[in-house]
Amino acid sequence: MRTPFVAGNWKMYNSISEARKFVAELVPEIREINGVDKVLCPPFVDLLVVRSLIEGTDIGLGAQNMHWETKGAYTGEISPSMLAELCQYVILGHSERRAYFCETDEGVNRKIKSALAANLVPIVCVGETLAENEDGKTQEVVSRQMRAGLQGVEISTGKHLVIAYEPVWAIGTGKAATPEGANAVIADVIRRPLADLFGKKLSEEIRVLYGGSVKPQNAADFFSQPDIDGGLVGGACLKVDEFTQIIQAAAS
Repeated sequence: MRTPFVAGNWKMYNSISEARKFVAELVPEIREINGVDKVLCPPFVDLLVVRSLIEGTDIGLGAQNMHWETKGAYTGEISPSMLAELCQYVILGHSERRAYFCETDEGVNRKIKSALAANLVPIVCVGETLAENEDGKTQEVVSRQMRAGLQGVEISTGKHLVIAYEPVWAIGTGKAATPEGANAVIADVIRRPLADLFGKKLSEEIRVLYGGSVKPQNAADFFSQPDIDGGLVGGACLKVDEFTQIIQAAAS
Protein backbone atom coordinates (compact mmCIF):
# COMPACT_ATOMS: atom_id res chain seq x y z
CA MET A 1 0.00 0.00 0.00
CA ARG A 2 1.27 3.48 -0.92
CA THR A 3 0.88 6.07 1.83
CA PRO A 4 -1.13 9.07 0.55
CA PHE A 5 0.93 12.21 -0.02
CA VAL A 6 -0.19 15.84 -0.08
CA ALA A 7 2.23 18.70 -0.77
CA GLY A 8 1.39 22.39 -0.76
CA ASN A 9 3.27 24.50 -3.33
CA TRP A 10 3.17 28.07 -2.06
CA LYS A 11 4.73 29.41 -5.28
CA MET A 12 5.78 33.08 -4.85
CA TYR A 13 3.47 33.83 -1.93
CA ASN A 14 4.01 34.54 1.79
CA SER A 15 6.75 36.76 3.15
CA ILE A 16 8.63 35.56 6.23
CA SER A 17 6.18 37.26 8.58
CA GLU A 18 3.21 35.93 6.61
CA ALA A 19 4.71 32.45 6.59
CA ARG A 20 5.20 32.53 10.35
CA LYS A 21 1.55 33.49 10.93
CA PHE A 22 0.20 31.01 8.40
CA VAL A 23 2.15 27.99 9.67
CA ALA A 24 1.34 28.82 13.29
CA GLU A 25 -2.34 28.55 12.35
CA LEU A 26 -1.92 25.51 10.10
CA VAL A 27 0.14 23.18 12.27
CA PRO A 28 -2.46 22.64 15.01
CA GLU A 29 -5.03 21.78 12.34
CA ILE A 30 -3.02 19.17 10.43
CA ARG A 31 -0.44 17.73 12.82
CA GLU A 32 -2.84 15.12 14.19
CA ILE A 33 -4.11 13.95 10.79
CA ASN A 34 -2.60 10.50 10.42
CA GLY A 35 -2.18 8.15 7.49
CA VAL A 36 -0.93 10.77 5.03
CA ASP A 37 2.46 12.35 4.34
CA LYS A 38 2.10 16.14 4.58
CA VAL A 39 4.64 18.49 3.01
CA LEU A 40 4.92 22.29 2.83
CA CYS A 41 6.88 23.83 -0.06
CA PRO A 42 7.42 27.53 0.65
CA PRO A 43 9.72 29.99 -1.14
CA PHE A 44 13.44 29.74 -0.32
CA VAL A 45 13.38 32.71 2.06
CA ASP A 46 10.71 31.03 4.21
CA LEU A 47 12.37 27.62 4.57
CA LEU A 48 14.25 28.32 7.79
CA VAL A 49 11.30 29.82 9.66
CA VAL A 50 8.89 27.13 8.46
CA ARG A 51 11.39 24.45 9.47
CA SER A 52 11.50 25.85 13.01
CA LEU A 53 7.71 25.93 13.26
CA ILE A 54 7.15 22.33 12.13
CA GLU A 55 9.99 20.88 14.19
CA GLY A 56 8.77 17.97 16.30
CA THR A 57 5.83 17.23 13.98
CA ASP A 58 5.49 14.73 11.14
CA ILE A 59 5.09 17.57 8.61
CA GLY A 60 7.72 17.50 5.87
CA LEU A 61 9.41 20.44 4.18
CA GLY A 62 10.23 20.91 0.52
CA ALA A 63 11.77 23.54 -1.75
CA GLN A 64 10.31 24.62 -5.08
CA ASN A 65 13.42 24.33 -7.25
CA MET A 66 17.22 23.97 -7.17
CA HIS A 67 20.31 23.99 -9.40
CA TRP A 68 21.98 20.71 -10.34
CA GLU A 69 25.47 21.78 -9.26
CA THR A 70 26.56 21.43 -5.64
CA LYS A 71 28.37 24.78 -5.68
CA GLY A 72 29.79 27.33 -8.10
CA ALA A 73 29.43 30.72 -9.75
CA TYR A 74 25.68 30.55 -10.37
CA THR A 75 24.35 33.85 -9.07
CA GLY A 76 20.84 33.58 -7.68
CA GLU A 77 20.78 29.78 -7.60
CA ILE A 78 20.41 27.34 -4.69
CA SER A 79 22.31 24.04 -4.55
CA PRO A 80 21.01 20.63 -3.46
CA SER A 81 23.54 20.48 -0.63
CA MET A 82 22.20 23.79 0.73
CA LEU A 83 18.65 22.47 0.65
CA ALA A 84 19.62 19.17 2.25
CA GLU A 85 20.37 21.01 5.51
CA LEU A 86 16.84 22.40 5.58
CA CYS A 87 14.35 20.07 3.93
CA GLN A 88 13.59 16.58 2.65
CA TYR A 89 11.86 17.28 -0.67
CA VAL A 90 12.24 19.46 -3.74
CA ILE A 91 9.79 20.18 -6.58
CA LEU A 92 11.44 19.77 -9.98
CA GLY A 93 10.21 20.41 -13.52
CA HIS A 94 7.12 22.39 -12.57
CA SER A 95 5.32 23.67 -15.65
CA GLU A 96 5.92 27.27 -14.57
CA ARG A 97 9.66 26.60 -14.49
CA ARG A 98 9.45 24.98 -17.93
CA ALA A 99 7.35 27.81 -19.41
CA TYR A 100 8.87 30.93 -17.84
CA PHE A 101 12.47 29.82 -17.28
CA CYS A 102 12.93 27.55 -20.31
CA GLU A 103 13.66 24.40 -18.32
CA THR A 104 14.08 21.29 -20.44
CA ASP A 105 13.61 17.58 -19.82
CA GLU A 106 17.40 17.21 -19.88
CA GLY A 107 17.86 19.91 -17.25
CA VAL A 108 15.18 18.33 -15.08
CA ASN A 109 17.01 15.02 -15.44
CA ARG A 110 20.25 16.56 -14.13
CA LYS A 111 18.39 18.08 -11.20
CA ILE A 112 16.70 14.80 -10.28
CA LYS A 113 20.05 13.00 -10.16
CA SER A 114 21.61 15.77 -8.06
CA ALA A 115 18.67 15.83 -5.67
CA LEU A 116 18.88 12.09 -5.10
CA ALA A 117 22.65 12.34 -4.56
CA ALA A 118 21.95 14.88 -1.80
CA ASN A 119 19.32 12.59 -0.21
CA LEU A 120 16.48 14.86 -1.28
CA VAL A 121 13.24 13.33 -2.58
CA PRO A 122 12.33 14.90 -5.95
CA ILE A 123 8.68 15.70 -6.63
CA VAL A 124 8.87 15.57 -10.42
CA CYS A 125 6.15 17.41 -12.36
CA VAL A 126 4.92 16.36 -15.79
CA GLY A 127 1.94 17.49 -17.82
CA GLU A 128 0.68 18.74 -21.17
CA THR A 129 -0.52 22.20 -22.24
CA LEU A 130 -4.07 22.92 -23.39
CA ALA A 131 -2.99 22.98 -27.04
CA GLU A 132 -1.22 19.64 -26.66
CA ASN A 133 -4.25 18.17 -24.92
CA GLU A 134 -6.63 19.37 -27.61
CA ASP A 135 -4.30 18.01 -30.32
CA GLY A 136 -4.40 14.59 -28.70
CA LYS A 137 -0.72 14.76 -27.71
CA THR A 138 -1.10 14.06 -23.99
CA GLN A 139 0.46 10.60 -24.21
CA GLU A 140 3.31 11.77 -26.44
CA VAL A 141 4.23 14.76 -24.27
CA VAL A 142 3.89 13.15 -20.84
CA SER A 143 5.67 9.97 -21.92
CA ARG A 144 8.55 12.04 -23.31
CA GLN A 145 8.83 14.06 -20.11
CA MET A 146 8.84 10.88 -18.04
CA ARG A 147 11.42 8.96 -20.06
CA ALA A 148 13.77 11.89 -20.70
CA GLY A 149 13.45 13.27 -17.19
CA LEU A 150 14.13 9.93 -15.52
CA GLN A 151 16.73 8.54 -17.93
CA GLY A 152 19.60 7.00 -15.97
CA VAL A 153 17.97 7.74 -12.61
CA GLU A 154 18.53 5.06 -9.97
CA ILE A 155 16.52 4.55 -6.80
CA SER A 156 16.50 1.73 -4.26
CA THR A 157 12.98 2.33 -2.95
CA GLY A 158 9.85 3.94 -4.31
CA LYS A 159 9.88 6.39 -1.41
CA HIS A 160 12.85 8.15 -3.00
CA LEU A 161 10.74 9.56 -5.85
CA VAL A 162 7.35 11.24 -6.24
CA ILE A 163 5.70 12.08 -9.58
CA ALA A 164 3.07 14.79 -9.96
CA TYR A 165 0.81 14.79 -13.02
CA GLU A 166 -0.17 18.42 -13.54
CA PRO A 167 -2.01 19.14 -16.79
CA VAL A 168 -0.88 22.71 -17.48
CA TRP A 169 -4.34 23.75 -18.62
CA ALA A 170 -5.71 22.97 -15.14
CA ILE A 171 -3.12 24.82 -13.03
CA GLY A 172 -4.56 27.94 -11.44
CA THR A 173 -7.46 28.03 -13.89
CA GLY A 174 -10.14 26.52 -11.68
CA LYS A 175 -10.64 23.92 -14.42
CA ALA A 176 -9.54 20.55 -13.11
CA ALA A 177 -9.22 17.39 -15.14
CA THR A 178 -11.84 14.77 -14.37
CA PRO A 179 -10.76 12.25 -11.72
CA GLU A 180 -11.26 9.42 -14.20
CA GLY A 181 -9.34 11.22 -16.94
CA ALA A 182 -6.41 12.04 -14.65
CA ASN A 183 -6.34 8.47 -13.36
CA ALA A 184 -6.27 7.12 -16.92
CA VAL A 185 -3.26 9.27 -17.83
CA ILE A 186 -1.44 8.23 -14.67
CA ALA A 187 -2.22 4.53 -15.16
CA ASP A 188 -1.43 4.38 -18.88
CA VAL A 189 1.15 7.10 -19.50
CA ILE A 190 3.00 7.51 -16.20
CA ARG A 191 3.03 4.16 -14.44
CA ARG A 192 3.96 2.31 -17.63
CA PRO A 193 7.27 4.21 -18.12
CA LEU A 194 7.94 3.84 -14.39
CA ALA A 195 7.65 0.06 -14.75
CA ASP A 196 9.93 0.11 -17.79
CA LEU A 197 12.52 2.23 -16.01
CA PHE A 198 12.50 0.75 -12.51
CA GLY A 199 10.79 -2.63 -12.80
CA LYS A 200 7.22 -3.49 -11.85
CA LYS A 201 7.77 -4.03 -8.13
CA LEU A 202 9.67 -0.80 -7.50
CA SER A 203 7.38 1.23 -9.77
CA GLU A 204 4.36 0.16 -7.75
CA GLU A 205 5.91 1.78 -4.67
CA ILE A 206 6.28 5.20 -6.34
CA ARG A 207 3.56 7.65 -5.46
CA VAL A 208 1.92 9.62 -8.27
CA LEU A 209 0.01 12.77 -7.38
CA TYR A 210 -2.51 14.86 -9.26
CA GLY A 211 -2.12 18.64 -9.37
CA GLY A 212 -4.26 21.26 -11.05
CA SER A 213 -7.08 23.14 -9.29
CA VAL A 214 -7.33 20.61 -6.44
CA LYS A 215 -9.94 21.89 -3.97
CA PRO A 216 -11.80 20.56 -0.92
CA GLN A 217 -14.80 20.03 -3.20
CA ASN A 218 -13.01 17.66 -5.61
CA ALA A 219 -10.10 16.25 -3.57
CA ALA A 220 -11.91 13.12 -2.38
CA ASP A 221 -12.97 12.27 -5.93
CA PHE A 222 -9.38 12.46 -7.15
CA PHE A 223 -7.90 10.61 -4.19
CA SER A 224 -10.41 7.77 -4.49
CA GLN A 225 -8.97 6.84 -7.89
CA PRO A 226 -6.74 3.73 -7.72
CA ASP A 227 -3.66 5.28 -9.34
CA ILE A 228 -3.79 8.73 -7.70
CA ASP A 229 -1.90 8.78 -4.41
CA GLY A 230 -2.52 12.37 -3.35
CA GLY A 231 -2.09 15.89 -4.59
CA LEU A 232 0.35 18.68 -5.31
CA VAL A 233 -1.82 21.58 -4.25
CA GLY A 234 -1.41 25.19 -5.37
CA GLY A 235 -3.85 27.96 -4.49
CA ALA A 236 -5.86 25.97 -1.95
CA CYS A 237 -2.74 25.25 0.13
CA LEU A 238 -2.54 28.94 1.04
CA LYS A 239 -5.80 28.74 3.01
CA VAL A 240 -5.66 26.89 6.32
CA ASP A 241 -9.19 25.49 6.19
CA GLU A 242 -9.01 24.38 2.54
CA PHE A 243 -5.60 22.73 2.82
CA THR A 244 -6.70 20.96 6.01
CA GLN A 245 -9.78 19.57 4.26
CA ILE A 246 -7.68 18.32 1.35
CA ILE A 247 -5.28 16.54 3.71
CA GLN A 248 -8.23 15.00 5.54
CA ALA A 249 -9.62 13.79 2.21
CA ALA A 250 -6.33 12.07 1.45
CA ALA A 251 -6.18 10.47 4.90
CA SER A 252 -9.69 9.10 4.44
